[in-house]
Amino acid sequence: MASSPSSAPHPVDQVPPFGKLTILGIQHVLAFYAGAVVVPLVIVKQLGLDDETLIHLINADLLTCGIATIIQSAGIGRFIGVKLPLIQGVTFTAVSPLIAIGAAATPPGADPKTGLATMYGSIIAVGLIVFLVAPFFAKLLRFFPPVVTGTLLTVMGTTLLSVSADDILRWTDDAPADTKAALTLESLAYAIGTIVIIVLIQRLFKGFMGTLSVLLGLVIMTGVAFAMGKTDLTGVGNASWVAVTHPFFFGLPQFSITAIIAMIIVMAVTAVETTGDVFATGEVVGKRIAPRDIANALRADGLSTLLGGVLNSFPYTCFAQNVGLVRLTRVKSRWVVTAAGVFMIILGLLPKAAAIVAAIPSPVIGGASLAMFANVAVVGIQTLSKVDLRDSRNAVIVSTSIGLALLVTFRRADIVAAMPSWLQIIFGSGVTIGSLTAIILNLLFFHIGRPASPDVAVVDGKKINLDDVNAMDRDQFVATFSSMFSAHTWPVERAWESRPFASVSELRSSFEDAVLAASPEEAEELIASYTDVVSLVLDGAGDEQASTDTSSLSVGDVTSEEAEELRALAAAYREKFGRPLVICVDNVVDRKHLLSSGWRRVEHSPAREARFALGEVIDIADLRFDQLVADANPMRAAWDAGFERL
Repeated sequence: MASSPSSAPHPVDQVPPFGKLTILGIQHVLAFYAGAVVVPLVIVKQLGLDDETLIHLINADLLTCGIATIIQSAGIGRFIGVKLPLIQGVTFTAVSPLIAIGAAATPPGADPKTGLATMYGSIIAVGLIVFLVAPFFAKLLRFFPPVVTGTLLTVMGTTLLSVSADDILRWTDDAPADTKAALTLESLAYAIGTIVIIVLIQRLFKGFMGTLSVLLGLVIMTGVAFAMGKTDLTGVGNASWVAVTHPFFFGLPQFSITAIIAMIIVMAVTAVETTGDVFATGEVVGKRIAPRDIANALRADGLSTLLGGVLNSFPYTCFAQNVGLVRLTRVKSRWVVTAAGVFMIILGLLPKAAAIVAAIPSPVIGGASLAMFANVAVVGIQTLSKVDLRDSRNAVIVSTSIGLALLVTFRRADIVAAMPSWLQIIFGSGVTIGSLTAIILNLLFFHIGRPASPDVAVVDGKKINLDDVNAMDRDQFVATFSSMFSAHTWPVERAWESRPFASVSELRSSFEDAVLAASPEEAEELIASYTDVVSLVLDGAGDEQASTDTSSLSVGDVTSEEAEELRALAAAYREKFGRPLVICVDNVVDRKHLLSSGWRRVEHSPAREARFALGEVIDIADLRFDQLVADANPMRAAWDAGFERL
């Protein structure tokens, strides 16, 4: 008797046939490999370590990556590992702090490997801390809102670009003056060539091939360098076939409070990333994520990071590119990722494979790492796009943190020379000082004491803040915010009933909720009270508020043919739906976009278009609310104006 569908294992727990398991596991390793080896490459180059050390670190990294991936995907008991198809890899966010820790812990003229003991001490300590606090991390999330994590990621990405620049120009460091210009051009050619290959592959190929762009860029440009006699492969011949790293290869760990604090900041950010990756993977594989899953994933991160410190490797977190690969291939089995972990362990036992990586010319490494580190900054910018930067508190957090981070990055040597030794790790890294600044300012503005109530609007020439709004009676509230809607005041009256408001965001949401809770008849009357967007554009119809709304609409000079088509659009829409065509100007790029989006809406079903039109009304109200806030906050208005000029 066949088992019922409900008794079948979840796709995450199903084991594919051996052949398929092997191929899919290798595919995950390929997608992950470049990101795994770039971190030790960059750290070794920046600390001035030799190729023998680099080979050892690459092997240790791959070995620990494999173990960490098995811990996360297969799990250990009930409490360690999320048991989802998640690859564990070295976090890019740790690169700059680790370089700063290693450099600060190395006395002038000493063996560059001296600082590794302090570096590994901080990794071991932070791994243990993450493991222990994993169940409580959800309570700490409020201290890492998007304004903090976005700033941290932006700072990490931008400051790491200086590391890439050093790698690109490493050939010229000791070059005679008469050959420096030629070597600089040659170095730039290799770096730019690597970037061009990465961009071309991402442009020409989608899916899995796109995930291999960095790996292919490294391979192709290293091949070019080998053909030009710029790659030394003697290390490959000298490397042994098999070798196993042993614990504390570089000596017993040394523990520094400032180094541990720097790594705690890094792991706090990676914990936020891990949380996002777990939720994203759960969505891809169709598995509900509970708080205990996040705790299990973070315990695996902490244990893997602790092992990284013991086995001469680095901090670990989930690799987002492999989450994308799971989405692309639709192979949900966690055992495929476990197989990838086994292959990584095998690679970690082969020094010759690591020696090939060590032979990659530094300008090629610089070009590839530049593309990868810039992508970290892009993720930070994407995160900051969710932040209301017109709130002066958020703007101060972002601008101050980035400013101090770049100050330290640009003049690190001078600043470190002026600092006592116990401050050198903090001020020796733009990431560390930028991260600490973002965290401290967020605590100061949003968590310590009673936060200042932001100004919300201007009434009779007087600014009013959130406390004033909460103290308003119904009539005052309606008079203040009635301009957000045309003709009808019931959305504002119902929003008033939601008092008190804990934040400006909550105040804004109350208006949106009031509109969405309306009956179909009320919603239809509300939409009908707005002026047709075509009449606004062509005839300047509508009230003063509507004219203000459309003042920023960039439709340009409308030809007679376009005007005729716009009027035909408005007529067709009204004939089908019996209401004006309402469009928020913020949702329109130009007149062509206005026409194309309008005709698409004509094709909607009545039920779908009713919801769509109501959404446009809400967007218009949001736009008008933003203007109220801007009028009450000159700094926000100035920010808007600067952004418009940009």
